[in-house]
Amino acid sequence: MLNLVFYTDNTLKAEPYTTPEIIANNTGNSLHAINQLIRYKKEHLERFGILAFEMRKLTGRGRPRKIYHLNEQQATLLITFLDNTPQVELFKVALVKQFYEMRDELTKRNLNRAIEKPVKKTLNDCIKDWKYTNKHAYSNINRLLIKVATGMSIQELKKSRGDAKTALDLLTSQEQETYKTLENKVIAYINADFDYSLIKALLTGGKIQVVQELENN
Repeated sequence: MLNLVFYTDNTLKAEPYTTPEIIANNTGNSLHAINQLIRYKKEHLERFGILAFEMRKLTGRGRPRKIYHLNEQQATLLITFLDNTPQVELFKVALVKQFYEMRDELTKRNLNRAIEKPVKKTLNDCIKDWKYTNKHAYSNINRLLIKVATGMSIQELKKSRGDAKTALDLLTSQEQETYKTLENKVIAYINADFDYSLIKALLTGGKIQVVQELENN
């Protein structure tokens, strides 16, 4: 599937957008023509929000160029100013569909994050009273959960997806579901007085089983 829509960043406050280049490549128009149309219709487009942009330099040459970030309403309006060819119609359908999917994923991530917070509090309380607790217990458990849920360390996750106040804000909705399931397992293991080494072995050795359980639910 072609990537038609992007996030401004990978945090929970991200906004989906598309670019003139995407519109040009998928409607049979030149990038120059689309950018010219944006400037000509700027007043109309700004009725649906600030006309955001970034300055990006082409690799190894030229001056930085302005790349507009069009939100869903702006992109949809801009397309109505183009000739309504079969190619444009197909692109419009695909673009609206992908905007919906991106917004739906963002909604799921925010909802999952809210649902997870009470679980995190319970886990932190358990770690506080844990037989094997120490000054590194909270961070060790959190790093382990992130690693098993995403396959990446916290440092790798932030390098790949950008920085955030907490690494949990960078997880996909599916990774969040996995993370929450793992949290509940750790709570049970801590309450059973398992030490960190055993908990780590159970989580890393049982990763495939955890995924299967999620799929069966």
